[in-house]
Amino acid sequence: MTRLLKVFLASGLLAGGLGYAQSAVSEATRTGDSSDMKSIEPAQPSPPPVDTDADITLDPASLLPDLPPLPPARATLIGGTIERIDRVQDQLTVRVFGGGRTSFLFDPRSHVSLNGNPGTVSDLKPGESVYADTILDNGRVFARNLRLQSKNEEGETQGVLISYRADKGELTVRDPLFPEPLRLRVTGNTRFLRGDQAVDASNLKSGSLISLKFGPSPTGRDTVAQVSILASQGETFTFVGRVTTLDFRNNLLVVTSPINHKNYEIVLDPSVVTVAEGLREGSQVTVTSRFEGNRYIASGLSVDSNR
Repeated sequence: MTRLLKVFLASGLLAGGLGYAQSAVSEATRTGDSSDMKSIEPAQPSPPPVDTDADITLDPASLLPDLPPLPPARATLIGGTIERIDRVQDQLTVRVFGGGRTSFLFDPRSHVSLNGNPGTVSDLKPGESVYADTILDNGRVFARNLRLQSKNEEGETQGVLISYRADKGELTVRDPLFPEPLRLRVTGNTRFLRGDQAVDASNLKSGSLISLKFGPSPTGRDTVAQVSILASQGETFTFVGRVTTLDFRNNLLVVTSPINHKNYEIVLDPSVVTVAEGLREGSQVTVTSRFEGNRYIASGLSVDSNR
């Protein structure tokens, strides 16, 4: 029997049958042959079974990728009445106080405030007045801030003046973030500026680039508090700064001013201006340009080789 037990040990079959090994040990004890007993290792306890029905708690935040940071784009603050909320697509449709309607997206990166206090997207309800601080994010209009505070909120926007009707006290401007023009009310209290200087309303010309500050009125139509004329059609400007974007494919140059840290997009028309040697991103340049409606077109460009 001892010889038979060794054969099983050598073949490895003993490891697969614990009951059979126990029978072999008993038989060896009965025959009194215990010389090979020390070669039999005691069976190791089996690991505890895995409970596949046990509850598993996962942190939902760990399953979602981090959202990318929002781009440092120019924002347009506009007010209106919430018309529709799509909580599946995270889209808000607003009837703008200045006329028309627009839609924009929101997500957990959007900051919501209610009467100056922190709020949540659940506070957004149809019929509520809201001011949205919107930017362009990957070609889509996105609400960076949503403020549910209607009475004393002041909006800001920048766009190209389409028309100014002094007889009706109406100003129409096109902001690239909104599909329809904004119609705003001008009163005797509206201030008109060019730079830091006060000017007369007659300085408003169609095609001018203007910046507006406005607020709601009891009639539900935004009233303009201040109009700043930034550029008039055909006016010449000189920009000095660092090249932050250089896109030869689209003939586009972006210069960042060291004075006000604003970015200026300038069109490089090859038929008008010769691209200077050594022009690259990071170069310090001086660009003379002409404002044409909604863009600046370079008429002269020089690179400061000493910087």
